[in-house]
Amino acid sequence: MDNPPHPPRGTWQHGGVTAATHSSLFPQVPESADAVLDGLDPEQREVATALHGPVCVLAGAGTGKTRAITHRIAYGVRAGILPPASVLAVTFTNRAAGEMRGRLRELGAGGVQARTFHSAALRQLQYFWPKVIGGEMPRLLERKIQLVAEAAARCRIRLDRNELRDVTSEIEWAKVTQTVPVDYPAAVAKSLRDAPRDPSEISQIYGLYEQLKRDRAVIDFEDVLLLTVGILQDRQDIADQIRRQYQHFVVDEYQDVSPLQQRLLDLWLGDRENLCVVGDASQTIYSFTGATPDHLLNFRTRHPSATVVKLVRDYRSTPQVVHLANGLLGQARGRAAEHRLELVSQRDPGPDPAYTEYPDEPAEAEGTARRIRDLIAAGVPAGEIAVLYRINAQSEVYEQALADAGVPYQLRGAERFFERQEVREAGVALRGAARAGSNDALLDDVEDLPAQVRAVLSTKGWTPQPPTGSGAVRDRWESLAALVRLAEDFARARDGATLADLVTELDERAAAQHAPTVQGVTLASLHAAKGLEWDAVFLVGLTEGMMPITYAKTDEQVEEERRLLYVGVTRARLHLGLSWALSRAPGGRAGRRPTRFLSGLRPGSTAPGNRAAAGGADNGSGGRRKRRGPVLCRVCGKTLTDAGEMKLMRCEDCPSDMDEALYERLRDWRSGQARILGQPAYCVFTDKTLMAIAEAVPEDERELSAISGVGGRKLDRFGADVLAICAGQDPEEGQEED
Repeated sequence: MDNPPHPPRGTWQHGGVTAATHSSLFPQVPESADAVLDGLDPEQREVATALHGPVCVLAGAGTGKTRAITHRIAYGVRAGILPPASVLAVTFTNRAAGEMRGRLRELGAGGVQARTFHSAALRQLQYFWPKVIGGEMPRLLERKIQLVAEAAARCRIRLDRNELRDVTSEIEWAKVTQTVPVDYPAAVAKSLRDAPRDPSEISQIYGLYEQLKRDRAVIDFEDVLLLTVGILQDRQDIADQIRRQYQHFVVDEYQDVSPLQQRLLDLWLGDRENLCVVGDASQTIYSFTGATPDHLLNFRTRHPSATVVKLVRDYRSTPQVVHLANGLLGQARGRAAEHRLELVSQRDPGPDPAYTEYPDEPAEAEGTARRIRDLIAAGVPAGEIAVLYRINAQSEVYEQALADAGVPYQLRGAERFFERQEVREAGVALRGAARAGSNDALLDDVEDLPAQVRAVLSTKGWTPQPPTGSGAVRDRWESLAALVRLAEDFARARDGATLADLVTELDERAAAQHAPTVQGVTLASLHAAKGLEWDAVFLVGLTEGMMPITYAKTDEQVEEERRLLYVGVTRARLHLGLSWALSRAPGGRAGRRPTRFLSGLRPGSTAPGNRAAAGGADNGSGGRRKRRGPVLCRVCGKTLTDAGEMKLMRCEDCPSDMDEALYERLRDWRSGQARILGQPAYCVFTDKTLMAIAEAVPEDERELSAISGVGGRKLDRFGADVLAICAGQDPEEGQEED
């Protein structure tokens, strides 16, 4: 059913909240700055109205983070607080930047710059190059892999196709971590990175690759950032000029920032703090490219005065999907896991996730295709269904299965919509028809706008019924059909719109990369699915060796694989299927096992360490404790999601009733224990745990064990000392009495 062009307004408590999904294609521009805030929930509104100073938005999947930050920018612009030209919004993909520009245009803030890091840096580099360097800027190398291959050949190092791709990725990683060729082997050893070849060989290839670029006067995408950083560091006058231009910065997906991008951001900012960052450490899935969540996790340390807002209301997914997503992160380990956000679904209940085991991969693909065909027959649009896998090589069997089932599909990662040949040709034809007007014979006896578009595009291959089968013919038809649907939506939203108006709309959308939806099942890798969502998602090939991938060796690499699966789960709004095959080919040995990440979460499985799925987690003393409900702040009653706040049982900003003297005595005791054990102090107890003890002042082991961070082993080892200190005694005196 089509949404109304302008849904009735309402308070967020009464359904007035509209997440970024299923919104009207052509919403009316809000009438005022205050109208920009309509429909935001309390936390989103807090983001939108926090216009000054450092702001950190910790936003879980499906919580409307893009909505919050675009409304923040639009509210500031419409209220006259943020001049549009003074705002630079930065994200990581052209698609995300295009979506942001489209939303800002719909909110009446079209003059704001929304770009990727590379796009913003390239624009500045092109502008300042003649002034700083002189002459023409070197040509930008679109694909570095051929030059890497030549460098390897000159070094007499043979690389197969996969090794060539991996070595190219290693060079990219080295550059974004600001590692020069000679330092590469040491950097790999320090980071525990698993290099695809001997590090000394990669160092040699990397060095010659850089030399070949210099000889041929070309630069690559990483050079764009490096050169911009160099100019801003060396030329204070240019840095000042950029800082006068841009006064306010917004960075989306901040958990994916690399050290080089952070350095550029610091230079853009100077000594100012008008910075808003948005991210989720649990969605860090690009560390192999140099991305690190440390900048997000350390934001409050770098900016002590920062406003921190957490978005945990999930408007995308049903409670059943959210429960699985929270369960995945509940088993996670590491620093990012300590800052995980517990999502709270705002949707009505839906079907449980479906777990399916197949004998082999073709059977898994055919079974998935059958389920997709059933969903389409039940009314789910093909464009609202996705099949997600770990690596692109898995797509072929699903392409064949969907084609055999007569289901249209599209491969994610193809060229952008407005750059497709058929879309460009359609644009030329529509523009010509708009200029000709009534003189175009095609438009004789055709009155309404959608009929005009159908008539024009029928000359380019559009037909009322889709062609049978798959392949290039079907892909072309799907692109043209998307333009026809866009025209129909445009005509409904803009009464009296003409063909010329539609052409203008298409031009604006092409500039913003604001593409219409192509109706076909999406086939994509889990990495390519980041930032997208569908009504139905099928996560396939979930076996050990594929999820986690076989080359994930270290604990952190395995945890990143878990986060990747979490990203996949949280792409689903309503239907979620998870499947695996016991063998690769029919008749093969059924030796595969489903991914460890679903242990304790899928029916019939037990959690890691033989913890029963329904019984909760091991409490460290051999027993089991039941899964707890939401943890509430004991001061204000707000639901707590931050691990540190959950230890304190209160919000970080709520008043503390801590016994300061007791806290200092506990810290002194902890320092002594750490020296005795030869370990860091936090290995005894963290600061947050000591604060919680000093606030609770437990009188016995039962009260002490109830404090988060005091497990069974620590209770046995340190409990007597801590209780003695809480009782005002010397730890040694307490031990003598015991």
